[in-house]
Amino acid sequence: MDTDTTGVPPVRVVLADDEAMIRAGVRAILASDPGIEVVAEAGDGHAAVELVRAHRPRVALLDIRMPRLDGLAAAAEIHRVVPETATIMLTTFGEDDHVARALGHGASGFLLKAGDPRELLAGVHAVADGGAYLSPRVARRVIELGAGRLARRPAARDRTAGLTEREREVLALVGAGLSNAEIARRLHLVEGTVKSYLTSIFTRLDVRNRVQAAILAYEAGLVDG
Repeated sequence: MDTDTTGVPPVRVVLADDEAMIRAGVRAILASDPGIEVVAEAGDGHAAVELVRAHRPRVALLDIRMPRLDGLAAAAEIHRVVPETATIMLTTFGEDDHVARALGHGASGFLLKAGDPRELLAGVHAVADGGAYLSPRVARRVIELGAGRLARRPAARDRTAGLTEREREVLALVGAGLSNAEIARRLHLVEGTVKSYLTSIFTRLDVRNRVQAAILAYEAGLVDG
């Protein structure tokens, strides 16, 4: 097995999409990271499940719309038969109804095909490390769709009261759906500093990912809406 420059074995990935050109593009992005290895590719959901059974990768990247078995059903089956494999859904913008369903089927990530390639790499590493990852644009849309159902909650205000002023600023921008790079530009910080703030915020608030943090920001009244 290959290793990256740190000597750590790469994250093994099964990639599934029924469009060969999309698969080629995604594979090229993944190949740019020595810490990731694509071990197999599939053109439909059924084949993806079988390849995950055979290769037991750490991550399965699944297109939502595939023949024979769609990505949502494939994610549910993978979660059932190979629970150690984390799944990330790939989709086009506008398929909002699929987000909650994907997460409900055990998916750990949700990425847009037209998103920043860096988000794809970050997402693979995040879920491989046991976390969850939604691209900032998806997180923003989740908040937009849920704003009518979310209420301002005193308990949320209490949870965020212990944050520093800068951490509250960062959390508010996460709630507004900004990416790390956008937050860094807005607050005149370097991106690494934003990541450090997010690590602290997630730990102090006991949240796992950007969506949970964004919802808490909204409930605490840090985001207009």
